Amino acid sequence: MKKIELDIVALSHSVTQSHNYAVVLGEKIGSRRLPIVIGSFEAQAIAVALERMTPNRPLTHDLFKNAMETFHIELREVLINNLLDGIFYARLVCEKEGETVEIDSRTSDALALAARFRCPIFTYEFILDTAGVVLEDSDSESEPPSESRPSASSNPLASYSLEALTRMLDEVLEEENYEKAAQIRDEIDRRKAQD
Repeated sequence: MKKIELDIVALSHSVTQSHNYAVVLGEKIGSRRLPIVIGSFEAQAIAVALERMTPNRPLTHDLFKNAMETFHIELREVLINNLLDGIFYARLVCEKEGETVEIDSRTSDALALAARFRCPIFTYEFILDTAGVVLEDSDSESEPPSESRPSASSNPLASYSLEALTRMLDEVLEEENYEKAAQIRDEIDRRKAQD
C-alpha cells in the first residue's frame, strides 16, 4: 500500500469529547486533514515537543527518546497503519545497526515521539478516506483552525505585558504546567509577530 506523509498542523481541545484534545494531521501534499482525539497528557507531551520547550526533568516521552538514543536506536518513521471501531493504531518504525524493527504503539504516544525525533508521519489512503476531512477553503491551509489559537479579545493573556508574560512562563515551567506554558508561549509569539 502507498503511504501518505502527514504533518502535525494543529492541537486543540476536542469539540466532540470534553477533557480531551484533538491533534490534527494534514497531508503534506493535499488538503485532507486527519483529526485524532487524544488525552491531555499526550497533548501536553506533543505541545512541549512542538514548542521546543525544555522541561526541568524529562517527561516520559523524553525519557523514552533518551533511552533509544543511548542504545543507538533511530526512529525512522511513525506509521498510522489501521483504524478499527474508531480507534487508530500506529507503529514505530525503528532502525538499529541496519536492522528495521516495528513496534506497536498508541497513536498519541507515536506522535509525541515523532515530534521529538522530527521523523516523518505516514498513513494509508483507506484511513484518510474513512476518517479524513477535506478543507474547503484554501486560505485555511496556511493557518491552523481558529479553535487552536484564541483571538486577542477572547484571550485572557492579552492583558499582560510582555515582561509579565515572560515571568509567568518561567513560573509555569517551574511548576511543570506545560499546557499553560504553551498558551503563554503562543501569546508571546503573537506579540512578537505584531511588532
